[in-house]
Amino acid sequence: MFIADGKGGRQRLIPISARFFAWLAAYLQTERPADAATDRVFVVLKGPRRGMPLSPAGLDQILDSARQRAGLSQVTCHQLRHTCLTRLREAGMALEAVQAQAGHASIESTRIYLHLADDWLASQYRKAAEAIDAQLLPGEPPSRILSIVDGAGR
Repeated sequence: MFIADGKGGRQRLIPISARFFAWLAAYLQTERPADAATDRVFVVLKGPRRGMPLSPAGLDQILDSARQRAGLSQVTCHQLRHTCLTRLREAGMALEAVQAQAGHASIESTRIYLHLADDWLASQYRKAAEAIDAQLLPGEPPSRILSIVDGAGR
């Protein structure tokens, strides 16, 4: 998807899943008023502004209603952005790719954004430790490695 005027006035291309386009097609066919007064995709669906472009305040109202229905105390669009980026990283996306997806100029900004779960961090450590062990002592059984580490494997 091409973003013509993103955060900081930057343009960028972002990948979108096929599932999004299926949901978008359903929205366009069943929800979006055919006589909308704009070429914007997302419009107000109810009330006197029906068919007008959806504003940031309108999106906040939709999110607040969903938050209340879900029984959550607080949810913001910005928190959803943090969650999305965190989930991408936890799913294995390289940090530099997450940075590009977020549109951050600095990778440090991306690191601040991520709220990685302790179990994900532990699994990353285990994976790295296994890879290092395999490089240092390829083909050695774990018991032999332990004896070498303990100094008994002379």
